[in-house]
Amino acid sequence: MLGEIWGRRPARGTIVKICGLRTIDALEASIEAGADLAGFVFFEKSPRHLTLDAARALVARAAGRIGMVALTVDADDERLAAIIAAIQPDFLQFHGHEAPERVREAKARFKLPVIKAIGVGGREDLVAAKAYAEADMILYDAKPSPGAARPGGMGRAFDWGLLNEAPREKPWLLSGGLSPETVAEAVRITGAPGVDVSSGVESAPGQKDPSRIAAFLHAARGAAGGEAR
Repeated sequence: MLGEIWGRRPARGTIVKICGLRTIDALEASIEAGADLAGFVFFEKSPRHLTLDAARALVARAAGRIGMVALTVDADDERLAAIIAAIQPDFLQFHGHEAPERVREAKARFKLPVIKAIGVGGREDLVAAKAYAEADMILYDAKPSPGAARPGGMGRAFDWGLLNEAPREKPWLLSGGLSPETVAEAVRITGAPGVDVSSGVESAPGQKDPSRIAAFLHAARGAAGGEAR
């Protein structure tokens, strides 16, 4: 799946992941707009959290139409196994404090490619990405505030110019503060081959807006010379 998605970049432009999908309408809007990846969140503290039963209903519509990503935060093997059994994702996304060794162990056990999120607040955080040689893809997000209850940038941007110093040896995605209004500039500054958005296409926390999803795809693909459907 990773090779297929990255292989069509020259024709389609920026790879787009819509994360935190919770409804059929939002999923269908993402597919119709031409998104490459759909992210399903399995983290109870998030307003985008899905139960396994709710996730099954979504993936029944998604399978074969869009790449599916299961996002977890410091999940143990039992939890990962339950999620994989329920939805058969194409990717695992680790968005917590998972060490490089954890990425390696999970890949070996579950035989799925792993996306590892790296919180970026300064240049020192980019060093962490170099340790994740086993990750198939890196996602650069805004670093959460100290003591934050949830990981991730929660819709905040970071200094995108820092990514000029980031490792480029493997596929990577930009996240944090992206929206239909900002994504073109973010791609211009960073040269990001792919982008990930969640709150930037919502009308309220956890509530995706189909019109903003379509606008995001149009802006992201236009920035890189590609076209949304």
